[in-house]
Amino acid sequence: MEFPDLELTAHTGERVSPARAPKAVVYFFPKAFTQGCTRETVRFNELYPRFRERGYEVYGVSTDGVETLRRFAERYKVQFKLLSDEGGRLASQLGILRPTGTAERVTYIVVGGRVVHVLRGLKSADEHADRALELT
Repeated sequence: MEFPDLELTAHTGERVSPARAPKAVVYFFPKAFTQGCTRETVRFNELYPRFRERGYEVYGVSTDGVETLRRFAERYKVQFKLLSDEGGRLASQLGILRPTGTAERVTYIVVGGRVVHVLRGLKSADEHADRALELT
């Protein structure tokens, strides 16, 4: 399956389309500053150098606004871009937008614009980073 080529605004202010990265790990999280999403983001941040060694860029995506994601990234010293899917357009195209307007916790491994692995339904939020690293 092709990963949708949509540009989202990063917490840094730039526009980014994860589909255009040669290799990317794109994890969706429901809401910044909540316990599970914080643990998940902190774990991706801890493993970020290992993803980079393998040639992967990491993107965290939620339906939170850019300013919320900027504060979240600052508080936890996030080294990669957090992308705002405010309105849920990307999550909706992927079929992971909840009725609450937040995205499900799903991680996509994308190579050359194509989804090569999907991680969903894991019991622990911080498990996504470790499992994604195993698949890269």
